[in-house]
Amino acid sequence: MHPRAALRATGCATTLDGAAIAHTLDGATQTIARGPVASQEAIKQLGTNGGGFFNANAAHPFENPTPVSNWWSMLAIFLIPAGTVWMFGRGVGSTRHGWALWTAMFVLFIGGTSVAYWAESRGNPQHAALGVDVAGVVPGHAAGNMEGKEVRFGIANSALYAVVSTDASCGAVNSMHDSFTALGGLVPLVNMQLGELIFGGVGAGLYGTLIMVVLTVFIAGLMVGRTPEYLGKRIQQREVQMVMCYVLAFPAIVLPLTAISLVLPEGLAGLNNRGPHGLTEVLYAFTSTAANNGSAFAGLTGGTTFYNTLFGIAMLLGRFALIVPVLALAGFLAEQRIAPATAGTFPVTGPMFVTLLLGVILIVGALTYFPALALGPVVEHLLMTGGRLFS
Repeated sequence: MHPRAALRATGCATTLDGAAIAHTLDGATQTIARGPVASQEAIKQLGTNGGGFFNANAAHPFENPTPVSNWWSMLAIFLIPAGTVWMFGRGVGSTRHGWALWTAMFVLFIGGTSVAYWAESRGNPQHAALGVDVAGVVPGHAAGNMEGKEVRFGIANSALYAVVSTDASCGAVNSMHDSFTALGGLVPLVNMQLGELIFGGVGAGLYGTLIMVVLTVFIAGLMVGRTPEYLGKRIQQREVQMVMCYVLAFPAIVLPLTAISLVLPEGLAGLNNRGPHGLTEVLYAFTSTAANNGSAFAGLTGGTTFYNTLFGIAMLLGRFALIVPVLALAGFLAEQRIAPATAGTFPVTGPMFVTLLLGVILIVGALTYFPALALGPVVEHLLMTGGRLFS
């Protein structure tokens, strides 16, 4: 079933009649926005765009009315990016390699989902200490963080949707990421900082993963003292230079702009939260804009000249500073003739390759962003569990 038809069948609004005028019980007039929501929603999700038909995005009942429509929405987000990985395997003549890449992406996806769900279902221990019904729905219900979430989706579908949208460069939201717990909000942030290579956008996630594959093959070659090869092409000095330009470009955009915003009065004026959560809001904003995602920690007032200017710079650099070294790397590899595999060629199809690829992705991400993440969501989590609050 096409996502458009599926969304219509689950109650997603679809009409060309324009807004409806209703009258409340106390006599007030209410204008209810409507439109061809199902068709636009399908385009938005299949194209991993993320801009909502309504301001509340996928949390709006006309845009995402039921858990079933929520499931179709997530499926549409992953459909093309996941299929592109398999297509790449067919294109290079090795479906096993394509499945190895898919497996690595899926492991990261499951890991992120598990952490986000665990953090949100655990909730804030300070609420539990006060005897508050932290589920906020049914007395005696399992504890969890329901702030900023729709009751019809609950914690599991909200955490899953946040991971899917930030894995796939989509930016659609069915809950407010700013209301997530410290570690729950850490997951979508890290998903983007890794380069949205866990399936990623339509085509974009694949080339982000391939950059890490080239780096992995290069490291494997160093381990055995042989010239590294990937798909019959040698990975030499200029190829590695382009890989490192790609790896360093994103943090070189996000971290300086975040630091500038946290020391200038114009940047601090946009904060609605102080302490580590305020740092996370600014870091998330520049990460999302540079990563072409669009989701936000909405506690930051970004509609100012200062932030609009810096966001524009982040978006411009985040696109061209990353795609230029990718195209250069592709050109360098295309110039080479394919050499047959030898006994020293590192295989890119088995569990060892998947494990090494995962290690490179996580280590590169951890070493790059750990100081900023430690000062933001990690400190916030430690303060929360220690009984201290920042506002």
